[in-house]
Amino acid sequence: MFLGSPYGVGFIQNKIIHMDYAVVAVAAAPVRRKPMHRKEMVNQLLFGETVKVLKARGEFWVKIRSLHDGYEGWMTNTLLEPVDENTANTMSAFATKGLLNIILAGDKKWIVPVGSSLPFFEGGRGRLGEIEYNFAGDFCKRDEQQPGPELVQKLTNNWLNAPYMWGGRTPLGVDCSGFVQVIYKLMGIDLPRDAWQQAQEGKPVKKFRTALAGDLAFFNAKEEIVHVGILLGNDQIIHASGKVRIDAIDKKGIFNLETSKRRLRLQAIRRLF
Repeated sequence: MFLGSPYGVGFIQNKIIHMDYAVVAVAAAPVRRKPMHRKEMVNQLLFGETVKVLKARGEFWVKIRSLHDGYEGWMTNTLLEPVDENTANTMSAFATKGLLNIILAGDKKWIVPVGSSLPFFEGGRGRLGEIEYNFAGDFCKRDEQQPGPELVQKLTNNWLNAPYMWGGRTPLGVDCSGFVQVIYKLMGIDLPRDAWQQAQEGKPVKKFRTALAGDLAFFNAKEEIVHVGILLGNDQIIHASGKVRIDAIDKKGIFNLETSKRRLRLQAIRRLF
């Protein structure tokens, strides 16, 4: 093993390079803008989420497109397990609900975050490519969820004080649109990755006073959408800004309750359920 190598002893050319589709086989896989570990992390893919492999560079790097939202970036093939096209496009109906969850497969153990997918899951057992796994934790069936104020409150409350991290999608580090995307995934609604893309979903709420818990609020800077949060009514918002926090909101924008300062101008509110 070479000093500083992230791949370990005896790692040989990975078969993923020659595969068209794959599933994430780690807790949270970093996706980077360019094929180098020190380059910007633009996204994370969670355990059980699937990708199309677009091309390979060198022995380890692959450019992928995530199948649930079409987001592209670079990751190492060591984080993936090969699957066929049909398997990759069979979206899991189940997702983990606990903040951290234990998945077992023989002598392997994964500790995966909330919102991880559970591929081909039934009766406590599932399949990740050719790997059979067991899961006895808390989960939801996404197509049976009934989005509403109570569910929004329940799903978001446990994320409070999670640190902000650009590109993150877990309670150990999350950005504003990643937070929104995972919460909505748990409610059975698939959203695009970035805030400006999410701002094109659903229906507009034209009057601020008619906003409801679960509506998405979008904010701009220099006429570009740069931030998103989830309304908890028409006077509070939960969002990832420095950390996941609850602040006051009115028709002008967010009022930070800790600093007593107003920041970010409200651009739009969208309703998705």
